[in-house]
Amino acid sequence: REIATSDPSYYKWTQWIFTKLYERGLAYESEMLVNYCPDLGTVLANEEIENGLSKEGGHPIERRPLRQWMLKITAYADRLLDDLDLVDWPESIKKLQANWIGRREGHEILFTLESGDTCAVFTNRADTLFGVTYLVLAPENALVEKITKAECKQAVSQYRAETAKKSDLTRTELATVKTGVFTGAYALHPATNERLPIWIGDYVLNSYGTGAVMGVPAHDERDFEYAIRFSLPIKPVIHPIASPGEAPLSSSTVAQVLAGKLCWGEEGTCIGSSADGLILNGLSPEGARRKVGEWLLAVGKGGPKVNYKLRHWLFSRQRYWGEPIPILHFEDGTKRALSLDELPLLPPQVEEYRPTPEGLSPIAAVKEWVEIVDPKTGKRARRETNTMPQWAGSCWYYLRFCDPQNKEAAWSADKERRYLPVDLYVGGAEHAVLHLLYARFWHKVLFDCGLVSTKEPFAKLFNQGLVLHRSYRRTNGAYLTVDEVTHEGERYIYTKTGEEVHSQIEKMSKSKLNVVTPDEVIAEYGADALRLYEMFMGPLEKEKPWNTDGVTGCYRFLTRFYDLATSDKVTDVEDRRATRFAARLVDYVGRAIETLQFNTAIAKMMEFINDFSKLETYPRASLVMATQAIAPFAPHLAEEVWQLLGQTAPLIDAPWPAVRPEDLYDESATYVVQVNGKMRGRFELPKDQSKERIIELAKKDPNISRHLEGRIESVVFVPNRLLNFVVKP
Repeated sequence: REIATSDPSYYKWTQWIFTKLYERGLAYESEMLVNYCPDLGTVLANEEIENGLSKEGGHPIERRPLRQWMLKITAYADRLLDDLDLVDWPESIKKLQANWIGRREGHEILFTLESGDTCAVFTNRADTLFGVTYLVLAPENALVEKITKAECKQAVSQYRAETAKKSDLTRTELATVKTGVFTGAYALHPATNERLPIWIGDYVLNSYGTGAVMGVPAHDERDFEYAIRFSLPIKPVIHPIASPGEAPLSSSTVAQVLAGKLCWGEEGTCIGSSADGLILNGLSPEGARRKVGEWLLAVGKGGPKVNYKLRHWLFSRQRYWGEPIPILHFEDGTKRALSLDELPLLPPQVEEYRPTPEGLSPIAAVKEWVEIVDPKTGKRARRETNTMPQWAGSCWYYLRFCDPQNKEAAWSADKERRYLPVDLYVGGAEHAVLHLLYARFWHKVLFDCGLVSTKEPFAKLFNQGLVLHRSYRRTNGAYLTVDEVTHEGERYIYTKTGEEVHSQIEKMSKSKLNVVTPDEVIAEYGADALRLYEMFMGPLEKEKPWNTDGVTGCYRFLTRFYDLATSDKVTDVEDRRATRFAARLVDYVGRAIETLQFNTAIAKMMEFINDFSKLETYPRASLVMATQAIAPFAPHLAEEVWQLLGQTAPLIDAPWPAVRPEDLYDESATYVVQVNGKMRGRFELPKDQSKERIIELAKKDPNISRHLEGRIESVVFVPNRLLNFVVKP
């Protein structure tokens, strides 16, 4: 079932799925501001940028408009949110996806500008409408160019150029000081007709909401900071009240809020909120929002609206690698998606893999590939030169895994119904709002197309912990490989320059150059030892530091088991103790696998080896059972031992061993005797002794009876485990 998303036989179907998205109106082209690195000649994702520089090489980034393909994932926002109730996923991952989708119910309010244009703003606090004292537009907002006054153009132009060098993350979450520039333009308040100054600020993103916000500094912390920074008016319109169950607000706090010296972001009672046709004074926030919504609809200045934090998925890259997008562009501006018989569309051979100086994909320079005559229409056409991102192939690989050799379809309906949804998906939490969200989106589109039978692709999700390892960095931040570093006591030295380097335990990652090559470990210890160690490192969900010495320990364990199974002591004569050891191992390992507690299962195997090796002989039947328990963890060694023990059918086809209940329990029990909660003795006796029998034995034991001087008030008895005397002096 091996698949490779970069193979043409695979991405033929990735391209086919894209055509389905295109046919349903979910794929479209748009000019988008992207993170472009001139030195690297490519577009970078937000995750590839740090402090306005590329993580690779530290090159400057600029925001540049480029033609991009977008996917309307927002069309599925509500279903992506609601259907989280259908899956057994960690609540933390569900919360991450819900927050990323960011569904907010509110209102869209239309502000008329003095230029005659209209600016739409989304807010979930329409009850603060009368507290608006200014507007802030995203620097990229198309209105900025139209409304900026001549005397402000230079400052605005300079500010927009500076903003173009920043990533969205730098502009929002990482911004500690609010920045902005006045455009010289004004808007009219929709209810009072007051003139409101229009500013631009980089904390407003054009890709989120409408690219404009209404400033209510008295009741929004962000707006308050902006107003203080630029001495803008602050108008309180909510009288603060304490939340239910909390202490009343102090008079000084209320006075500061009403004086505009303190921001009150909580809810309260409307004040100072009246105009012709709209009076909110005395209303609760909920009542005020409802009334504003009705008023906006009545006067044609907006109304209720649902907004999402989720943005359309930027789906194209200017790289050579990646599936060519199967679209033809005709001279009259129309487009055609390639049909299945024209797929896969292969990229041309190129001599230069860097994007063009204009930021286009390298395949754009291959004129004979780009400019063609469409064989189906006879019209001159240009092939699409953007390629798909790496996420494309991974959005549906689980479907192809059901039917990887199918040449007639991406998967057969019968196999899809048989295998889906995926019963258990083990993956890192870092995929929460990328791969997992994208795969859910594609799956829902395929469901709507009638191509899959389930609403969700992954029924249960388990997040494994990261593997940590030491990494080395020079003072300029560049990572070094292990081979480039010399260890001198507590110091780490870059061997080429003698420069001392920083070391720390970090996530094992190719980008940090701290990966351990599996081939080298396998060559020395074997695949089973590596596999076993990875599962023995600790609980699956926890972070775990890598230690090669641990592989050595697992190798020794496997060697001991092999020696045990091939020993001269192996016999066909059964032994009751051996049977119990094997049965308990199989029972425990089976339950541990079901709960993904692999490390404890391996610990039980090691305990089994210690107990079993003390027997005078090694019954073959018990070793056969133990081999089956070890097989999921060390399949290669287990298969060989299985054959050496005389089994002819393949181990992989053998059913899990049946265990008799009587082999799982001891015939005797340890009875602990306590006096006032302190252990004073113990007895090894047959199971199910009566309370009276244990009391009798305890009183005859001198080590216990000497602590029973006094009045016995009560006796607590737990069958097969404990007897406790409560004694008063």
